Amino acid sequence: MRIAVLSGKGGTGKTMVATNLAAAAREVVLLDCDVEEPNAELFLRPEALVREAVQVPVPRVDPKRCDGCRVCVDFCRYHALAWAGGRLRIFDEICHQCGGCVLLCPLQALREEDRRIGEIRRGRSGMVDLRSGMLDPGEVSGIPLIERLWQGAPTDGSLVIADCPPGASCGAMACIRPADRCVLVAEDTRFGLDNLIMVRELTALLGKPAVLVINKWTGGGPVETYCREENIPVAVRIPFDRGLQAWGAQGRIASRESERWRDLFGGLLRELERQGMGHGAAAGA
Repeated sequence: MRIAVLSGKGGTGKTMVATNLAAAAREVVLLDCDVEEPNAELFLRPEALVREAVQVPVPRVDPKRCDGCRVCVDFCRYHALAWAGGRLRIFDEICHQCGGCVLLCPLQALREEDRRIGEIRRGRSGMVDLRSGMLDPGEVSGIPLIERLWQGAPTDGSLVIADCPPGASCGAMACIRPADRCVLVAEDTRFGLDNLIMVRELTALLGKPAVLVINKWTGGGPVETYCREENIPVAVRIPFDRGLQAWGAQGRIASRESERWRDLFGGLLRELERQGMGHGAAAGA
């Protein structure tokens, strides 16, 4: 089963839920796909980190062959190529690596060259195989890193949990598509409700079943009211708990510190497994 953990904004508790779910599992691969600011390592503290550079192909021009026909410029919908100052200019940061410019060049003046955009870090923390994507500073898109993380994930039926980028961006979409089901994490506030509606609509658009987790729950808030009115089942309510917040501030995982929290997140995992076997309705369908 492949689970994507999502939230409408940062700071909602998405990483807390993802790392605690992973810690409550027997054997799991955790993908930290929040590549602009991955922080699962801060909690899991994996051992024997291995780093692998991630590179993407970008076009390079041979000025001796290029005659300025602009076929490549007209083709690129992302405006990664421009004819200016009597020569072809290439903007690596906005290139989407489609390779079309190289294929279409009538004089074969373009070729592809690998360029580093970040790295994948891999380590072990107990029964958790952690794989984190880390985008290099200044890079525009982390989607190639997210895709590389999912490509390296096991396909033998193993449990895979992905800590996704927040919001409903292209990065979130790239993280949702390979998943079997989603966990939506929301705070029980008006702002939390607005963000929940946004990300719930995204999972529905992509046809992914989802369950809802309310974090910092105090009872009777707008998210709770919305779920009741829309007949949306809530899988878990995580109460506002100062002890839980303190463990998070210290970089500790509640599922490893307390049987109470291990049971709570273990129950969520069992519910996801039950629904994965075809029983129960999906909140985002």
